[in-house]
Amino acid sequence: MKKLDRIEIRDLQVFGNHGVLEEENVLGQKFLVSATLYTDTRKAGEEDSLVNTIHYGDICYVIRDFMRENTFQLIEAAAEHLARHLLIETEGLEAIDLEIKKPWAPIALPLDYVSVKISRGWHRAYISLGSNIGDRMMYLEDAVATLEADRNCQVIQVTDWIETKPYGGVEQEDFLNGCMELRTVYSPDKLLEVLQDIEQQAGRERKIHWGPRTLDLDILLYDDLVIDSKRLTIPHMDMHNREFVLAPMTQIAAWRRHPLFHKTMKELYEELQQKLKEKADVSDTREETSEKA
Repeated sequence: MKKLDRIEIRDLQVFGNHGVLEEENVLGQKFLVSATLYTDTRKAGEEDSLVNTIHYGDICYVIRDFMRENTFQLIEAAAEHLARHLLIETEGLEAIDLEIKKPWAPIALPLDYVSVKISRGWHRAYISLGSNIGDRMMYLEDAVATLEADRNCQVIQVTDWIETKPYGGVEQEDFLNGCMELRTVYSPDKLLEVLQDIEQQAGRERKIHWGPRTLDLDILLYDDLVIDSKRLTIPHMDMHNREFVLAPMTQIAAWRRHPLFHKTMKELYEELQQKLKEKADVSDTREETSEKA
C-alpha cells in the first residue's frame, strides 16, 4: 500500500453494552475509541474543501451509533466489526488503526483500562476463473455477480473470457477462462473460504486433480503478500506457467509485479510465449526426424 495521510481521533467517549457478563450487556458502560484513518488528504488540503476528505465529525457519530446499537461479548469483536463497518461505509478510507479501551473492565483489580488494538484495510487481489462443464459462461458470470453483491468486496475489473485447452494432461472439454481484479476487506484465508463457497454453490466437485469442473476460482495475488501454508499459497505457485492466467492478466494488470519473481505480468507472459514456441519448435524437429527415419 502506498504511504497515505492520517486523520487521528483519540479517546472518543461512547456508551455501549459490550461484555461477557450479563450485567455489562444490560447496564452498559463507557468505552474510549481511538482511530487512525488512512486516506489521501492532498486534494482537500490544496482546495481547502471538506468534500474531498473524510469528515472526522461524521466518523465520531458513526462510531458512537455503532457502539450503542450493537452488542458484543468481546471488545475484540466490537473492534473487528466496527473497523469493517467504517471501511465499507466511508468513501476514501483505505485503512484504519482502531483501539477500543474498556476503563471499567470487571477484573476486581486496580487498572486504568484494558484495550484491543487492530489494523484493518482494503486489499487488492487478483482471481482466476475457469469452467469447462455445462453453461460455462453462466458459472463464470454468476461468480462475478456473487462477489459484486458481497459488501466486503468491490469488483474493479473483469477480463474477457477466452477459450483454452485443458491444462495438466487430463482429457476433458475446453475451458472458458478469465481473471478479475478485486478490492476486498477479507483476509486471504477468509477470501479463500468465500471463493470455495461460491464454487460449491456452482456444484464444484473435487474428484480429479486438474480435472473437469463447473467452476474454478484461484487467488493469484493478494497485495504483495507471500503465503505458503497448508491451506493457501500466494502468489499462486503455478501461475507463471499458465497461459490462460497470464494472457488475461496482461489485459488488466500488465504492470503488476510478481512478488517473488519481481517481473511484471507482461514480462512473465512474454517469457512463457517464448518457452512455448521453443517447445513447439523442438516437437516439430523431432517429428521431421521421425518421418525421415
